[in-house]
Amino acid sequence: MPRSIWSGVITFGMVSIPVDLYSTIQDKDVRFHLIHKSCGSRVRQQKFCPVDERVVTDDEIVRGYETSKGRYVLMEPEDFTGLPVPSLHTVSVSAFVKSDEIDPVFYDSAYFVRPEESGRKPFALLMHAMRERKVFALAQIAMRTRESLCVIRPSGDSMMLETLYYPDEIRTPEGVTTKDIHVDEKELKMAMSLVDLLEETFDPEKYHDEYRVALLDRIHQRAKGNEVSQPVEPEKNSSNVIDIMDALKKSVEAAKKQKKAG
Repeated sequence: MPRSIWSGVITFGMVSIPVDLYSTIQDKDVRFHLIHKSCGSRVRQQKFCPVDERVVTDDEIVRGYETSKGRYVLMEPEDFTGLPVPSLHTVSVSAFVKSDEIDPVFYDSAYFVRPEESGRKPFALLMHAMRERKVFALAQIAMRTRESLCVIRPSGDSMMLETLYYPDEIRTPEGVTTKDIHVDEKELKMAMSLVDLLEETFDPEKYHDEYRVALLDRIHQRAKGNEVSQPVEPEKNSSNVIDIMDALKKSVEAAKKQKKAG
């Protein structure tokens, strides 16, 4: 069981549920060290003070908020943990919302919610009530020096908490619009035919990180001293003009063949 990253209480109405949060992600990025090419030794990244002209240790470092050029307000650890904010240890459900009302762009990070023994019954009650009504619980939570909007939702036989960005954190898509683009009716019907042919139930097990597999294979080949293969460059279209209808027809035919083969 991974270490809990947050412990507190979820409340809705007068009901309280003591819970712990756990990360849903197992990081599988391929990690590299920085190596001095000429001698092969590992390069160390150090924190250097230009005034004292020496490397400083972590216990000599505090966080500073810049109020003006070169002027900082220094913060101590208790300044972050001692804030008078209820969401530091309590997630109070303020509303229940339909899941399809939340644009995916708002979603940030996901966490598993595990109830403590005394909270298993109200935890199950909340989960089943939300599943029946097809809604998510909306609340706020403070973690890691910031407070986030969040939703709590059923997931299998348990629940997940997902943090959301605030509206002022979402950039507007300036310069990206289709209002002035005319869509031909025949092209639209052909595009919808292609969508219908490719529609399927989401199965994440069908997909994997091909880049990571290829990168690890190349690392192994390097370690053995073998020659590494080069990627095949895609053919470039000599014309910038795209025949959309022709491309859609070919795509539909290819999708039909793939579906029959499947």
